[in-house]
Amino acid sequence: QVQLVESGGGLVQAGGSLRLSCAASGSIFSGNAMAWYRQAPGKQRELVARISSGGRTNYADSVKGRFTISRDNAKNTVYLQMNSLKPDDTAVYFCNALGLLEKPFASWGQGTQVTVSS
Repeated sequence: QVQLVESGGGLVQAGGSLRLSCAASGSIFSGNAMAWYRQAPGKQRELVARISSGGRTNYADSVKGRFTISRDNAKNTVYLQMNSLKPDDTAVYFCNALGLLEKPFASWGQGTQVTVSS
């Protein structure tokens, strides 16, 4: 059973924008905080942004002021609006639901590739 499906990635020039979407099954979305992560080649997966079930948001310092996370509870979908993209933002982006101790607990999806050219 697929729980998380990410989409919206692509190739964009530096300074451009992309909007990522993550469709989640209701069983893991409802009532849980959701988060976006990214993994660049040769690097560990890192937390980019999180949003609580009530809409409170937090961001990694590297994306503050450029990325915006949001959620549509009626659609079980979380979004990541990415503006002023930089080559360092190039990575595969994943979403997940956060459980105890803010740990991701769902099976990881395929992710969506974001490539930013200079």
